[in-house]
Amino acid sequence: MRLITFSHRGQVRLGAMLVRDGSVRVLDLSQAQPGLPADMVEFLNAGAAALAQAEAAIRAAGERDLLPMADVTLLAPVPRPGKIICLGYNYADHLGIGRTEPPAYPIFFCKTVNTVVGPGQAIVIPPITNQVDYEAELAVVIGRRARHVAEARTYDFVAGYTIFNDVSARDFQKRSSQWMLGKSFDTFGPMGPVLVTSDEIPDPHCLELSLTLNGLELQRTNTANMIFPIPFLIAYLSAVLTLEPGDVISTGTPAKTALAHTLPPFMQPGDTVRIAIEKIGELVNPVVAEG
Repeated sequence: MRLITFSHRGQVRLGAMLVRDGSVRVLDLSQAQPGLPADMVEFLNAGAAALAQAEAAIRAAGERDLLPMADVTLLAPVPRPGKIICLGYNYADHLGIGRTEPPAYPIFFCKTVNTVVGPGQAIVIPPITNQVDYEAELAVVIGRRARHVAEARTYDFVAGYTIFNDVSARDFQKRSSQWMLGKSFDTFGPMGPVLVTSDEIPDPHCLELSLTLNGLELQRTNTANMIFPIPFLIAYLSAVLTLEPGDVISTGTPAKTALAHTLPPFMQPGDTVRIAIEKIGELVNPVVAEG
């Protein structure tokens, strides 16, 4: 399933994105199955029964049950995750300045929920920073409460995958050894456009990932190049803390392309950033100045 959160006629709804007769349409799952919650985190908390209801609604949906994409506004699939846990230096070509060896252990940090915006929503640059950078990442969304999970069972706890842009104010990030503040400006966590359930991506380590800024390709990799794979990350985290449905783990960003190093290093108002991940889609956001 390609699950979405969207607004329609002033209401936030849970939906599924479908292709019918070559056109992308939206099924309002909360309307098709009135027992389903309209909130993604509540839906994931409802477990397998809710997923089965959603699948049944999709199978039964007729043409008049579907909304044109033009009639809805896509939001982040998980608008208010309980936790946003991000990973630094998880690709061999992006180890950080002065590093030549991969880290022995994953380097985690948290972003705050005020960062989250959806597809088409603006990344807003406030006047206190002029070093705002992009980071294209595959994000894992947790589907079941996870604590002390063995690597062999971690995929049982994954709801699915989405795209995340770990936007960063590098000047603030470099002011201390702690990255959180530079990562947690309002709007610095674009996510979407969909949550693709894990059954549609049985192997998340074979996906092409790329980022363009104003049409120029500035990042490209395959998720096979991760240093720490997703099962290890979930097992490692769940040994320390409880992961809950709707929590987001963003798995790190690759290096910039050679072209990127010939261009100005940071995003500017008027830019458009586009991230594409195979089997998920594209996340596109404009960049604007605050006010």
